[in-house]
Amino acid sequence: MCTAISFLHYFGRNLDLDRDYGQQVTVAPRYLPLSAMKNHSAIIGMATAVEGYPLFFEGTNEEGLSVAALNFPGNAVYHPPRPDKVNIASYDFISYVLTRCKTCAEAKGLLENANVCDDRFSDDLPTTPLHWLIADRNMALVAESTEAGLQLYESPIKVLTNNPPFPYHRDNLCRYMGLSSRQPENRLAPSLSLAPFSLGMGAAGLPGDFSSPSRFVRSAFVLHNSPQDTDAPLSQFLRILEAAAIPEGCVKTENGHQKTIYSCCCDTVRGIYYYVSANNHQIRGVDMHRVDLDSDKIICFPHNDTEQILWLNK
Repeated sequence: MCTAISFLHYFGRNLDLDRDYGQQVTVAPRYLPLSAMKNHSAIIGMATAVEGYPLFFEGTNEEGLSVAALNFPGNAVYHPPRPDKVNIASYDFISYVLTRCKTCAEAKGLLENANVCDDRFSDDLPTTPLHWLIADRNMALVAESTEAGLQLYESPIKVLTNNPPFPYHRDNLCRYMGLSSRQPENRLAPSLSLAPFSLGMGAAGLPGDFSSPSRFVRSAFVLHNSPQDTDAPLSQFLRILEAAAIPEGCVKTENGHQKTIYSCCCDTVRGIYYYVSANNHQIRGVDMHRVDLDSDKIICFPHNDTEQILWLNK
């Protein structure tokens, strides 16, 4: 279970899992061989490196195009390679798009004739059922590979969670059209003297559980009621993600408890990747422009999930 959003010139996500995958903040420099490209835009994001190759959970390239992968079990269908299509391995979808495209419009053009393949990275790594949120500073797309092929949806909502498919999430928002950040009016019985007894009652009925549809609605509500001129966009972005975060113990799985492993936010203008993690809420940052982007070697920074406290009287 995950949540991804695009807000102003920031892009990021919650990664919700019941285990750790050795993820690290990763920079793929311009000359690191990636998706059959030897010279490409540099990418920064969170990834698991396997044999020196980054398997990104999400990433942003130098031009500010971003992609995040989210779990899509039961609906994702990958297909055998086709000679008449642009064939993309599911595990390489993020790198493929970010090494070839600078904008959402370019990504849409590339993916309109794409086929997401069922190729595996290795025998030890089975394919993962995924769908993707793609965004630049102006627009967002959702890409879903289903039985019918790769489906692309333009999304002014700029939010994605997990199952069901995106059309359900989009249409489900209509059930919550009456929610508001303003105080409610008495439309139940105008003849009665009814008045709100607390602030925030305009959002009464906003779903509070951790299911994918509820997280989608909750994230969309918070995002689209967030001020565009906020003085603290990074903090506001993380607050939006926090509305959909999963505390440990609230969602049980066969392997234990699912929780939000990390929440990240990439400033797509400055190329700075920020994140907080389950056990360390201090905001950490990696500036991709402070490393050698003309290298041909992957650059990784430890996840660092140890709690840190800023003492004010010690």
